[in-house]
Amino acid sequence: MNGHTDPAKNLAALIRCPSVTPADAGALTALSGMLEPLGFSVERPAFSEDGTPDIENLYARLSGNGKHLMFAGHTDVVPPGDESAWTHPPFAAVTENGYLYGRGAVDMKGGIACFVAAVARHITEHGRPKGSISLLVTGDEEGPAINGSVKLLDWAAAKGEKWDAAIVGEPTSPNALGDMIKIGRRGSLSGTITVHGRQGHVAYPHLADNPVPGIVALAEALMHPAFDEGTKDFQPSNLEVTSIDVGNKATNVIPASAAASFNIRFNDLWDAERLRAEIHNRLDRAAAKLRADKAPLDFGLQWRDRPSPVFLTRDQDLIDAFADAVSAVTGRQPELSTSGGTSDARFIKDYCPVIEFGLVGRTMHMIDERAALSDLETLTRIYQRFLSDWLR
Repeated sequence: MNGHTDPAKNLAALIRCPSVTPADAGALTALSGMLEPLGFSVERPAFSEDGTPDIENLYARLSGNGKHLMFAGHTDVVPPGDESAWTHPPFAAVTENGYLYGRGAVDMKGGIACFVAAVARHITEHGRPKGSISLLVTGDEEGPAINGSVKLLDWAAAKGEKWDAAIVGEPTSPNALGDMIKIGRRGSLSGTITVHGRQGHVAYPHLADNPVPGIVALAEALMHPAFDEGTKDFQPSNLEVTSIDVGNKATNVIPASAAASFNIRFNDLWDAERLRAEIHNRLDRAAAKLRADKAPLDFGLQWRDRPSPVFLTRDQDLIDAFADAVSAVTGRQPELSTSGGTSDARFIKDYCPVIEFGLVGRTMHMIDERAALSDLETLTRIYQRFLSDWLR
């Protein structure tokens, strides 16, 4: 097989581009070189915003008469960490014992490589598809996600692009390829609480106002009681305090302030506005209880920008068609799940129904990230089966 129909060769070419966010490092050029010989028209718009790095993106289209399928993904990767700890250099794309090693192998250059191979095989075996296929690929998914998919979608839609369905090639399989399809995601909301006290000497606490008891009480109020018990389609909403910091290295100084950051992943019982109100109420009650006989607790709450909404895909024809392709190739009946973190599907859902399916994600973001060669072949076959069935 040539380099377009072989997913391992496609993936190796992408891994060898050290595209740590926001660097492209040739990844989009490598991808363009795979798509253009297949007949795709390729455009590479770049987007900017003050305070964020410029990002180049890719939109490729193979036009036909019929339904329009989008495949979405990202070529940027997280840093490799201590490169000396890797069995093989993280950007060398070494194959050993049935695995292809490299940063981005499963998250998510592997999904892109397999989809390209699937399209190439479809064209080789059946000619150009009856419908249209587009690839929407960003270099900003692992970063702030400001100059990537959200702007690329707006740009494409402004040009008149419309899609009937989308697949995001994130690594969705937790244990074995084909065991899970993501059909939605919980929402995400983050904030930081700051309690203001008065700095002083620990030997003279009456002259100071220690903010630590306040920040501990407020953090506890955020986490308990539980927000809900979950719904038919979603896990329970869950808030985690991710940092408590006073910026104080001295052991004999009462700090002037203390801050706690948190993130909540919420289900379809909530939206960002209602959650903000609930969290404000929890903090106000906790503060009043803590300082009932003293001056009011001096605290503030700052919300992070761009909360992610909860969503659920209800297009049963799309879900069933993809599940049938998975089952036909692997013999597994995939679980339909909304678990896990956020992805760029949260932007795509405003344009068309979207599902997520990709490789086993057990090594993503880890030292020695790797994809099984057998999984690359199987994923390619799943994508190809779905293309043949859905675009017929």
